Amino acid sequence: MSKVFGLLLAMLVFFLDNSVQAADKIRIAVPDPTAQFITFPLAQNKGFFKEEGLDVEVIQIVGSSAPAALVNGEIDYFTGLGSTVSGILQGLPLKIVACYAPASTYMLIARPEITSVPELKGKTLGVAAYGHGSHIIARLIVRHFGLDPEKDIKFLPIGSGRASREKLSQGLIDATVSFPPFVFQEQRQGFNIIARAYELFSYPQSILSVHVKKTTERPDEIKRVIKAGIRANRYIRENRDGMIEFLMERYKMGREIAAATHESLQKTFSDDGSIPEKGLRLVIEENKKVAKVDREVALSEVADLSILKQAQQELGIGKK
Repeated sequence: MSKVFGLLLAMLVFFLDNSVQAADKIRIAVPDPTAQFITFPLAQNKGFFKEEGLDVEVIQIVGSSAPAALVNGEIDYFTGLGSTVSGILQGLPLKIVACYAPASTYMLIARPEITSVPELKGKTLGVAAYGHGSHIIARLIVRHFGLDPEKDIKFLPIGSGRASREKLSQGLIDATVSFPPFVFQEQRQGFNIIARAYELFSYPQSILSVHVKKTTERPDEIKRVIKAGIRANRYIRENRDGMIEFLMERYKMGREIAAATHESLQKTFSDDGSIPEKGLRLVIEENKKVAKVDREVALSEVADLSILKQAQQELGIGKK
């Protein structure tokens, strides 16, 4: 009898253990493979997810498709901010629970004869698409330098970063928005970096968003994902040599460009996952313009930081 009981107990433990493991398999989506969304690919590479008891698949998904994928359960987490906020403004039950890049790595790059943003008045600036993050950042940059984005600049939607670089080389546009590591490759080709967004304003970029129901159904899982991301960001900020090697391998780039990319990441990535309120408000207001939303939107409608605070406490950071 005792043997039968022991066998049943072992079987119960086995099935319970496997059900927990299955529940811990999650999918995190990034909008593109660039360095601005490097936090979770790095966390996967360095084993930070495994140390948190998570079996993670990091996939790429088009930003505009991600909010619906979150709602439908096709993915568990998403790291793109603009499309998340846009989805929330449209009424989707999503929440931002952490932020890994409180400033943008986007830079404005121009043809060799253009050396400053004011020189773009009356010229053509290429962006991925109207309402895309590159479009919003470009508008904010030119406005910062006293230009009217509605009257002084012709914005041209041209798709991918590769297309913008080709059109810039061909003289079909005068400037475009780029990001590491590609912006440094373009600089070596003779183009000028005329503005860096992170030097001008706070505009959060890489975040962690979830379906609202997950915040009540699986808060511990969210906390562990947040912690893995914070640990990855700390690695970015504190391990220069390791990051340069990682970037060289991931993007097949030379050491010089990898070092420049790492320097920009150090200046835009945080080490605690906090969301800057001023920057988030700016994101909301810019997305309201694109979506033609004129109602007031509270920060609490967009973000829920309660689980982040728990993660920070467990890592020994933030207010206790």
